[in-house]
Amino acid sequence: MRGAAGRRLSVLVHKELIHTLRNPRLRMMIVMAPLFQLMLFGYAVSTDVRHAPVLLVDHDRTQASRQLAEALTGSGYFRIVERSDRASDLVAALDRGRVLMGVEIPAGYARDRARGTGATVQLLFDGTNSNMATVARGYAERIFARYAVKALPSPVTGGIDLRERAWYNPDLLSRNYNVPGVLATITFMICLVLTSLAVVRERELGTLEQLMVSPLRPGELIAGKTIPFMLIAFGDLVLVTVLALVWFRVPLRGSALLLFGASVPYLLSAVALGLLISTVSATQRESYLTTFLLFMPTMLLSGFMFPVSSMPAFFRWITLANPLRHYLEIVRAVFLKGAGLSDLWPQCLALVLIGTAVLALAATRFHKTVR
Repeated sequence: MRGAAGRRLSVLVHKELIHTLRNPRLRMMIVMAPLFQLMLFGYAVSTDVRHAPVLLVDHDRTQASRQLAEALTGSGYFRIVERSDRASDLVAALDRGRVLMGVEIPAGYARDRARGTGATVQLLFDGTNSNMATVARGYAERIFARYAVKALPSPVTGGIDLRERAWYNPDLLSRNYNVPGVLATITFMICLVLTSLAVVRERELGTLEQLMVSPLRPGELIAGKTIPFMLIAFGDLVLVTVLALVWFRVPLRGSALLLFGASVPYLLSAVALGLLISTVSATQRESYLTTFLLFMPTMLLSGFMFPVSSMPAFFRWITLANPLRHYLEIVRAVFLKGAGLSDLWPQCLALVLIGTAVLALAATRFHKTVR
C-alpha cells in the first residue's frame, strides 16, 4: 500500500509540475519575477545616501571653511550643487526641493576654531523624506566630528575617546539588508499565487472532482497540490541566494544548511495559506485579488520595510503569527550575523507551529469545500 500511495503521489506531483512549467505565463512569473524584484531591491530600492545635493552658504570665506566643505564632499555622500552668500537662498532651495541639506558657515568660524572656543556650523535638512534626512544627518555629523578631531590645535587629554563601529554590516549598505529580505518575500508570493491558482483552476475546469473520485486519498491530493509548488519555490530560493552571493556580493556568514532547512516549514506555511485561499475563491481572478489582499499586510507586518519594534503593541502581537516575520529574522541573521540554530531556534519553532496549524486548517477547509 505504501508503494502504491507513493506512486500515486509521484504521478500527481509530476503532473502538477508539467502543467505549471508548460504554462508560459506561470513560467515567466517563476523565473522572471524573482530576478526583476531582486534587481529592483538591489539597485533601485536603497536607503543609502550618495552624492546628496547640498547648498553651501559660507560667510567666513577662509581656508578653514573651504577645508570643511572639502571634507564634506570628499566623503562621496554629498556634493555641493549651489553656493550663496545669503541664508535666504538656503531656505528657498530647501523649500523648492533642490537640495537635501543646507550648510551655513558663520563669519568668524576660522577664528573660533583657532581659539578652541568652539566653532559652530548650521545644518538644515529637507525632512520630507524622513528616512533619507535621518541618514544624511548621521553621515554629516560623523564627517564633521572626524574633521573636528583632526583640526584641533592641540590634542585633548582627559576627555572621552568615542569611536563608533557598526557590527555585521560595517558599511551600512541597504543592499545587504534588502536583498536577503527579497528571498523571503519572493518565495512567499510565489507559493501563495501558484498554490491558490492551481486548485481554483482545477475547480473551474471540473477536474478537481475527477481527482476526488480517483484512487487518490484526500491526504495524497493535498500533498500533490503542495509539494510541487514547494519545490518550485525552493528552486527560486536557491536561484536568488546564488545571485545575492555572486552578483550583489552579499556576505553569507552563517550556515547555508540552516538557511535552507528553515525554509522548509516556511514554504509549508506559504503553500498552506495558498491552499486556504483556494477554499474561499471561486475563480482565478478572485484568487489573485485575495492573494494580494493577504500579501500586502503580511509584508508590512513582517519587518521587511519597517522595524517591528517601532509598531504599536497590538500589531507586534499580531506579527507573532506572521511566518514572513520569523523567516526574515532567520535570513538576515544567517546572512549578516552568522547566527546558528542556538540563536534562531525560537523562530524555527514558530515556523514549524505556524506551518502545521495553517496546513491543518487549510486541509479541513479544503475537504469541506470539495464536499
